[in-house]
Amino acid sequence: MTFPIEKSDAEWRALLTEKIARGDAEPLAFDVTRRAATEPPFTGRYDSWWQPGRYHCIACGAHLFDSDTKFDAGCGWPSFRQARPGAIVERIDRSHGMVRTETLCAGCGAHLGHVFDDGPPPTGLRFCMNSAALQWHPL
Repeated sequence: MTFPIEKSDAEWRALLTEKIARGDAEPLAFDVTRRAATEPPFTGRYDSWWQPGRYHCIACGAHLFDSDTKFDAGCGWPSFRQARPGAIVERIDRSHGMVRTETLCAGCGAHLGHVFDDGPPPTGLRFCMNSAALQWHPL
């Protein structure tokens, strides 16, 4: 899969390391976005964050979600019922002996999390995201 924004691992690592040093990103940002790691449940900065705003990709800054689509799924990760149109691409993830739908930033291919079909109406979807892949911006 190719994406509009392409960088080497070294370039992504340098960019995210700088954001981590400034306190703008969580320590797991590189491993989550570039290695498809998952932060432990209930540890991410946005799991219990309910301020109005927009959620962007930590790597490229693309606008992914709006706070009015966020809900408490009780799963330990920030969950949204819908993404911004065209912001997310999906692919099948067969890791860990499961078959899931992985979500990636359409702008840079950063791993964000997974989407499940057990969310609330009207979409019935639960975009289960890693806080380390997101950056919140106030309205």
